[in-house]
Amino acid sequence: MDFATSVSQVRLADRPLVVCDIDEVVLEFLTPFTAFLRSHSYDLLPRSFRLYGNIVSLLDGSELDRASVDSFEEMFFANQHLWQKPAEKAVETLQSLSVDADIVFLTAMPPRHHGIRREFLNQLDLSFDLIATEEPKGPVVATLHDRRSLPVAFIDDMQRNLLSVADHVPDCLLLTMMANADFKPFAPPPAGSIVEASGWGHAAELLRAHFAANVLTSANPAA
Repeated sequence: MDFATSVSQVRLADRPLVVCDIDEVVLEFLTPFTAFLRSHSYDLLPRSFRLYGNIVSLLDGSELDRASVDSFEEMFFANQHLWQKPAEKAVETLQSLSVDADIVFLTAMPPRHHGIRREFLNQLDLSFDLIATEEPKGPVVATLHDRRSLPVAFIDDMQRNLLSVADHVPDCLLLTMMANADFKPFAPPPAGSIVEASGWGHAAELLRAHFAANVLTSANPAA
């Protein structure tokens, strides 16, 4: 089976589109990354909604510098299949949604790790197209959707990504969701039209309501 690795390769059917982030949404990230750091005598402390400044040595309590944080994150992504696992109910919910909608994964993970993540997602029965890019997500979602008269939704844990999509795809349903409970209280409150989903069960309800509302509007444009 061939999978898209870029926007130009994605082929959508005439049905709703769900574009979904990976880390902290489909796969746990902060929890396994913390375990990874502890295996190297460091810890990630839930003190604010960021990595920098919150990773400290278990030996002397000193903060890890930015370059070292980046290095550890690079090592983690190179071995992600050994540490990460699906967020609760992510696999079964996405498989159920895929009966009625196209699913496209859009991750800010460095593209050089696309291959290992592709293989890992396949092992989890999450065989949906995967785009890895460090570019702003708004233009990517806009290109994918291409102004179709069909429902589109975007799920992410980072508000800047959700606001980027809001700027480029105004009719998109924007859902924020986060697997890690320790850092969730430090996340900024949803801005604008962003809706917070408590988990994948709640997200599915919001998505299906969005799809249904579009069907009703299409059937009765004056509604």
